[in-house]
Amino acid sequence: MDAPGDDWRLITEERRPGPLQMALDEVAAETAADGGPATVRTYRWDPSCLTLGYGQDPDTVDWAFCDREGIDVTRRRTGGGGIYHDGYGDIAYSIAVPADAVPGKLIDCYHLLCEPIFGAFDRLGVGARFVEDEVPELYHPACYLRELHPAHDVVAGPEGRKIAGNAQYRRDEAVIQHGSITFSVDAERHLGTFADPPVSPEAFRDRVVGIDELVDASRADAVAALEGALADWADAAAGEWTDAELERARELVDERYRDDEWVRRRPNAR
Repeated sequence: MDAPGDDWRLITEERRPGPLQMALDEVAAETAADGGPATVRTYRWDPSCLTLGYGQDPDTVDWAFCDREGIDVTRRRTGGGGIYHDGYGDIAYSIAVPADAVPGKLIDCYHLLCEPIFGAFDRLGVGARFVEDEVPELYHPACYLRELHPAHDVVAGPEGRKIAGNAQYRRDEAVIQHGSITFSVDAERHLGTFADPPVSPEAFRDRVVGIDELVDASRADAVAALEGALADWADAAAGEWTDAELERARELVDERYRDDEWVRRRPNAR
């Protein structure tokens, strides 16, 4: 199924800090809600970044490790656990579209917006699929070690290891879906961002797989496959951020995504 609507732009991979990437996701949603183009984009975390789920307890983070290793920490507007986004091993995407253009039922919306993600895996020769049955969690604070859910967790390989995760939220009459595709796994560094996780690097690698383990493809190949699949699905023209969008994103970074009160907020805080 093709993307809903007919006014889409593709913004190709940009290297930016995590707080600014999260702000740009929100700005893309505002643009779509205000009658501007819907957006498909890929992006890269520079520096590497730990994103906390909306309601995650900050005490689950090893702040000293992140500071010592130069890892940014921000908080998403989507739920779930923390995700370490490696500057090399993680390939991120987001889709921002008016809410009235997509199904109102969450799982149907997920499946529609994940179509180009599976299209990218097909181009790479990776046999990816939604996990068929729930898989028990290993460590709740870490998103990739929570139970796997058929609605939004993508697995690959004969062992069915997680290769991609996706999340959605609705904002200003728009839907934003963002997700991470694992190109290469760095289990030690991922686990190091959490405070005393009871999971070994070996157990992490048993749960998570990267594209580089499954096919002979470079990171550039994987990004090109994702961008091509997103562009074809949405029939999107090459686009870029406006000056006004970038200014708005910087405001949101200061107000929220780089603000300690937001990032280190307690669970259930408003």
